[in-house]
Amino acid sequence: MSAPLAALPEAALAYWLEAHVPGFRGPLTATKFKGGQSNPTYRIDAASGTYVLRRKPPGPLLASAHAVDREFRVLRALHGGPVPVAEPLALCKDDAVIGSMFYVMAFVPGRIHWDPALPEVPAGQRRAYHAAVVDTLAAIHTLDPATIGLADFGKPGNYFARQVHRWTEQYRAAESERIEAMEALIEWLPAHCPADDGSGALVHGDFRIDNLMFAPGRPEVLAVVDWELSTLGHPLADLAYYCMSLRLPENPVVPGLGGADRTALGIPEESELVARWSEHTGRAVRDWDFALAFNFFRLAAIAQGVHARALAGNASSDQALAVGRMTGLVARLGAEIAGASG
Repeated sequence: MSAPLAALPEAALAYWLEAHVPGFRGPLTATKFKGGQSNPTYRIDAASGTYVLRRKPPGPLLASAHAVDREFRVLRALHGGPVPVAEPLALCKDDAVIGSMFYVMAFVPGRIHWDPALPEVPAGQRRAYHAAVVDTLAAIHTLDPATIGLADFGKPGNYFARQVHRWTEQYRAAESERIEAMEALIEWLPAHCPADDGSGALVHGDFRIDNLMFAPGRPEVLAVVDWELSTLGHPLADLAYYCMSLRLPENPVVPGLGGADRTALGIPEESELVARWSEHTGRAVRDWDFALAFNFFRLAAIAQGVHARALAGNASSDQALAVGRMTGLVARLGAEIAGASG
């Protein structure tokens, strides 16, 4: 964590929390967590305990991005059910309090593993951690959105077609130079969208290992975090996004296992993870190359958005420029998959 940020008005925040979170007592200290390229996240230490705050970043933003209110709604729907999440406590839509919309949730004393290679875990236990990840993803995908109040959480129509259109718009809005691999994907993806819309499952939208909190020292998921991109759609999008880590090459920004000896590391192969998910969800896996190519495209669009915010001076991480430079590499990986399947 970095040093406390003076930019967060702690006195005003404490006053609001005392009025809206039962049992909350100030004063408080806000400390920004590392990471969080999209919505800045803070640890709140107060007289009444420890909490977590997520806010929209300040400044001009792309339309529909940074939807912390959607995150809050999902947490309320999931809390207490089979998918572990932190308890949501309060949502503030009034920008006047700290400068942008935010919500507060309970603090979960877990551990985040930033690298899917799990270097801090004994090799003999790593397969169990990845199995726990896939089992948690399957739990998300087997929920009935209607029974938890999320029947209207997504738009009608083909999920992948909507997503390709949306992320093409987001990429164009943040585009700083022409990237041929992105142009190839923008042409290829709409022509190859699966007809299957995924039957409207809840999808997380950013499901990777560092968006999970584990119990210290054991392969148990305590909470799934960062639901900003969640919606109703095709569950294969989440699974392929998680499996991207097996294909991304080693780099200083986004940990990847491409080219690594996964057998020596104790990391399961992609086919094992896919088969486990299929068994737990009862869903067949079709159009896998499309799902992978789509996710590389989307990750490249996200990276370009981070780059644009860095250039504008309001990115939430000092690594934002480096993340932005990943756009071309990620797009090329997606284009290679698209070419191989076309």
